[in-house]
Amino acid sequence: MIVASTLAMVSLIMPPVSIVSSASVALVTLRRGAVEGLIILGASTAIVGVLGFFLLGNYQVVLLYGMGLWVPVWLISIILREGRYLSLAVEIAVLIGVLGVVGCYLYNAELATMWKNILSQMLPANAPIEDMQHTLDVLSHYMTGIVAAASVFGLLFGLFLGRWWQSLLYNPGGFRQEFLSLNTHPRLAVGSIVVVIIASLSSGVVSEISWNIAILLFVLYTCIGTAVLHTVFASMKLGRYMVPMFYVTLFLIPHAMLPVALIGLSDTWMNLRNKISNQQTP
Repeated sequence: MIVASTLAMVSLIMPPVSIVSSASVALVTLRRGAVEGLIILGASTAIVGVLGFFLLGNYQVVLLYGMGLWVPVWLISIILREGRYLSLAVEIAVLIGVLGVVGCYLYNAELATMWKNILSQMLPANAPIEDMQHTLDVLSHYMTGIVAAASVFGLLFGLFLGRWWQSLLYNPGGFRQEFLSLNTHPRLAVGSIVVVIIASLSSGVVSEISWNIAILLFVLYTCIGTAVLHTVFASMKLGRYMVPMFYVTLFLIPHAMLPVALIGLSDTWMNLRNKISNQQTP
């Protein structure tokens, strides 16, 4: 409770810390079950509400932030605990993001206008607004998907960290095996391609929603592609150096995630990890 609530408050200033906060809720849920995870979630929410009231003078915003941070990871942790498949948990996390995007557009079909106003207010006072106008116009149509994807990435990182902690404590090496076996069903891959085709061929709100959903699917295939490339690099003679360099590259060059996601999508049919395993079998 102390770790989750304290780090949640710190994450208001340092957002990446929120991953450790959500991981603490995930660890308890994965190990002890939904009820005890819910107790930690509820108590931590109450604590951040009190801290928010005394430190910030506003407990409502902090309460909503805490609930938004912990409830999704608690739900996904239950799915992983009961279903025992990390791939299923990742797919459900992405599905939650997709439902969130669709729900936002059902509530307000003019989200692009809203994002454009928000982005315009975030620009420095001396920024050349005329030069940035085209960028804002384009970016505003995809901000819903970008924010949803960032949220899902944060959710999954918290889940992965909690699962890793559980593995270190009770099943050494278990998380590594789970993560490197991440995959998805070919039907979902075909559906993802269909979403991109619809986004490309349609126009208006339909195209915008489809592209934002495609951004979320990018999260799924980035995770799978990362698992595939980790396995590929680890099988090389210089694997002990290649694997760390791979993750450093992803961290320093986010654009590298695009080819990683394409590899994750293509692995649905290519089965790269199985081929590597067969080649290594004498």
